Amino acid sequence: VPNGLAAISKVPGAGWLQILAYGLFCEGTGGFGYNSDGQMSDPGNCGWKPPLLATSDPVLRKKRLNAELANGRLAMMAIIGMFFQDGLTGSAYGDWALFTASPLRAFEKELGVQVPFGFFDPLGMSKDGDIGAFKRRRATE
Repeated sequence: VPNGLAAISKVPGAGWLQILAYGLFCEGTGGFGYNSDGQMSDPGNCGWKPPLLATSDPVLRKKRLNAELANGRLAMMAIIGMFFQDGLTGSAYGDWALFTASPLRAFEKELGVQVPFGFFDPLGMSKDGDIGAFKRRRATE
């Protein structure tokens, strides 16, 4: 099984149907009785008390729930970043050298490139690529 986004194409059609059917079941029935009381219980309280994390102190509970939300959001941003990198380079684990067609490297080896901004020539005076003229203009700047 390939890694990253390439693995999506290897899931059989019946697998996608199972995923879709389960999602529709959870949406249509309200899950497995979670909040079947019409949201009269606390949001996010499924009634399960994880060991060493459960507390009856409302201030501490709110702090822990906020930390869980923040970490969940960070994890979502991280996975989206990995999807983006996998789409660009073919690897979610960061070998940037594999992606040589990056628009960030468009002018990397050209005359007059200034890191990190790239080549700036709004008047097009260096289109001809004359190195002598470029060096003369650079010296007079």
